[in-house]
Amino acid sequence: MNRHTARENAFQILFQLEINDRDAKEAIEEHTDTLEIDNFLKTLVEGVSTHKTELDQVITEHLEKWTIDRIAAVERTILRLAVFELKYQEDIPSSVSINEAVELANVFGDEKSGKFVNGVLSKIVA
Repeated sequence: MNRHTARENAFQILFQLEINDRDAKEAIEEHTDTLEIDNFLKTLVEGVSTHKTELDQVITEHLEKWTIDRIAAVERTILRLAVFELKYQEDIPSSVSINEAVELANVFGDEKSGKFVNGVLSKIVA
């Protein structure tokens, strides 16, 4: 599984966890029944789940006229995923993490999601 696909799958699992209060490891196993369990996917899902409070704090510090609770679940999940990569995945350039997050937002969010995600992440890396 390439990293782009792993990110998409990680987003889907994390989104499910956002909606349903479940264990990350169980969600990974259920989601990957038909897929190979990818280490990058596992790192993303478990990392975001473990550091959720810290990631939300970083996001909150860079929001203008928004609160973390007002952000739609799709964008909030994508931001958490990207911020985890920015903070904990040193081998990934920040531009790649931001670009991947914007692509996810364009696919899974509405027409304004990509711009919103890009704006917040740009402030975080500045």
